[in-house]
Amino acid sequence: MRRRRFAIVRSAALCATILLVSLSCARQGAGRISPSADALFAAHDSVLAHADDFSDTIAIRYARGLKVDYRDDGIHVVISNPDPSAPYADSEEMVITRPFRRFICTTALQLGNFEVLGLEDRIVGMNSLKNLFSPTMQEQMRDGRTVRIGKEGNFDVETILATQPDYVFVSASKHGGFEAIRACGIPFITHHGYKETDPLGQAEWIKLIGLLTGEPRRANAVFDDIEHKYLTLKEEVNRSTSQQVNKSTRKQLPTVASGRQVRDGWYAVGGQSYMAQLFRDAGADYVMADNDDSGGRTLDFEAAYARSVHADFWQIDGSFNGAFTLAVLAAEDPRYTTLDAYKSHRVLFCNLAQTPYRELAGVQPHLLLADFVKAFHPELLPHYIPHYYKLID
Repeated sequence: MRRRRFAIVRSAALCATILLVSLSCARQGAGRISPSADALFAAHDSVLAHADDFSDTIAIRYARGLKVDYRDDGIHVVISNPDPSAPYADSEEMVITRPFRRFICTTALQLGNFEVLGLEDRIVGMNSLKNLFSPTMQEQMRDGRTVRIGKEGNFDVETILATQPDYVFVSASKHGGFEAIRACGIPFITHHGYKETDPLGQAEWIKLIGLLTGEPRRANAVFDDIEHKYLTLKEEVNRSTSQQVNKSTRKQLPTVASGRQVRDGWYAVGGQSYMAQLFRDAGADYVMADNDDSGGRTLDFEAAYARSVHADFWQIDGSFNGAFTLAVLAAEDPRYTTLDAYKSHRVLFCNLAQTPYRELAGVQPHLLLADFVKAFHPELLPHYIPHYYKLID
């Protein structure tokens, strides 16, 4: 039977009290009461320390692009692109009969899949990433355990061959320069995790890494923690917002807009996208919820402004050196200052230059959800400190 353990947060006496009460209730068997989301997110227990408590069998529940079948001749894994509009939608099937130890990653998200499992030592090569946040990977790059393989379109084939990789992870959206690597006989695995529109589906791709490395217990332990925290918080949001809406028809869910002007248009996430699902689960109405895109959509400024001007919150991201403030945003385009979210200081910004968003956000959907809940419904997470998206002044 899987067991959950929670550590007492030393720096918050109130959180400690909540956790002790929750643990006491959880140990009463049939009358078990799950800890609140605020208590769960405050706990700092090591998930990997309890990996042996979990099953060594992988089951896929959320990811649309992964299928796993255990047969007599090995573990059959079918990998496909979960995006129905993808031009490269052919599925790949592989049979895993033994664990592998040497991999090359070509995107930050692929690295993050190894990072959350504590398996960075399995990465022998990476492309030239501008921002590398993992301290372990930085050390491995310095001492030569992991080498740079060059940039897409200009890979160093000799360096790649010297690493003797078992597999090279590639992305469905990147194809330049891989032909030379393939010609050397090195097998590829296409990692479609970023195409999943269900936040838990995207995170579930860590189970593929668990299978390939022979560490399925680690993958199950880490994903169980992600899933439990995500679903617990989502349920608390549902209960809270349902009560609010039923109390008075005048009280509506907060609304949220997305994106901003980028070159020739305002880029916003689609209504059926990963981010839109996070907005829904966090208890907010997305202003483009009626849009059918699972990725992003570029609108002209006037069309985007008309939808966004009265939104309660505004979600944006970008790379910026220093503190990104409302004044910086106003300097980009004075028209932003007329948005209701700007005037009420409800702009949520993720600085890609200062946070490991590209590496870890895709495998930490529970933290992204908590970031938005902290803004939309702060009473549910009084002690939570945002990781990626923060309100700016």
